[in-house]
Parts: sequence; C-alpha cells; structure tokens
Amino acid sequence: MGIAVTDELQIAANALDTLPPAAALDFLQRYAAAHEVELVVVGMPVNLNGLPSAAAAGAREFMARIRKRLPCIPVDTFDERFTSKMAKQAIIEAGVKKMARRSKELVDKVSACIMLQSYMEHQKWKFTSQQ
Repeated sequence: MGIAVTDELQIAANALDTLPPAAALDFLQRYAAAHEVELVVVGMPVNLNGLPSAAAAGAREFMARIRKRLPCIPVDTFDERFTSKMAKQAIIEAGVKKMARRSKELVDKVSACIMLQSYMEHQKWKFTSQQ
C-alpha cells in the first residue's frame, strides 16, 4: 500500500512510504501523532463503469478502521482507477531502469502520489466551480 503526503499549502503530493496493508493503520496512527493530519484519502477500487469493484469492500473496511482509531481525522475516498498504469508510465518516462521498474513498492508509491495529486486538483476544481 502506497502512502503519499502533501505539503502545507497542498500544492504537491510526495511519496512517503510503502507498507503491507496490515501495518498501514499503525503507521497512520503514529504519523498522525507526530504530524498535523487534516484528512486521510483512501483509494477506492472502481470498475470501468464507475461502480465500486469487488475490492471496494476492503477499502470501506479500512476506512472504518481508520475512523475508529483516528476519530478526529476525516476520511475521504478517491477513484484509484488507472493509477498503477499511470505510475508505470511515469516511472518509464523518468528513466528508471527496467529491473527497478518491476518493484511493486515503487509503483505503489507513485500511484499514491498520482491519486493524492488528482484528489487535490479535484477538490480545487470543485471549490472554484462553486464560486
């Protein structure tokens, strides 16, 4: 599971870490204790038709566990469709060597960045279109 964070001004997403899903909740709790966390965004697996995929139940369960453990931090979801494919393409374009491109951890980190950046851009678009 890739973890990304943004700067204070919410301009750019940056890769933070890659964790096994079983360790993610403890990591988030430790991170939130040490840093100001305004929101947690969880990738929602969605089918091409826009409906939640079979894996979406796991994402919803993870969100419920976050809300239980960190009740003061809002949790939102964002469509994670195509983020792995976009991450693989970005890794190729960055000139990463072929063997390193096979790293699932690298793909997960870049995917998390892409998803968070897309989420922030979507939120800014929603804000400006409401005015």
